[in-house]
Amino acid sequence: MFVEPSKLRLPQGGIGIAWASILAMPYAILASSLPQQKLGIYMGLFNIFIVVPQLLVATVIGQIMLWLFPGEPLWTMLFAAASWIIAACSMTRVAPVVPNRGHSDVSNSVG
Repeated sequence: MFVEPSKLRLPQGGIGIAWASILAMPYAILASSLPQQKLGIYMGLFNIFIVVPQLLVATVIGQIMLWLFPGEPLWTMLFAAASWIIAACSMTRVAPVVPNRGHSDVSNSVG
């Protein structure tokens, strides 16, 4: 398809932009529904819940899949695809939150 490696720059850039948005999207979803006073604490905890499973999977999933399906690495990708589908279905349960910025609550105003 591509004879010259220099022609891969555009597709590689597109993949990089898509990857950056995939990594940033969970943080954007979370940041819009957190109290601003404790944003750093919640983001740090969220980051731990992202990183620890990644380290765990990177450490052990190869051996588990080798034990379950010796000689068939395709099942590792199918397992990953099934995990993505479960995660996508789980996101349908998250209610969108529209921040009410710039509007004051009438009940809290002093008059």
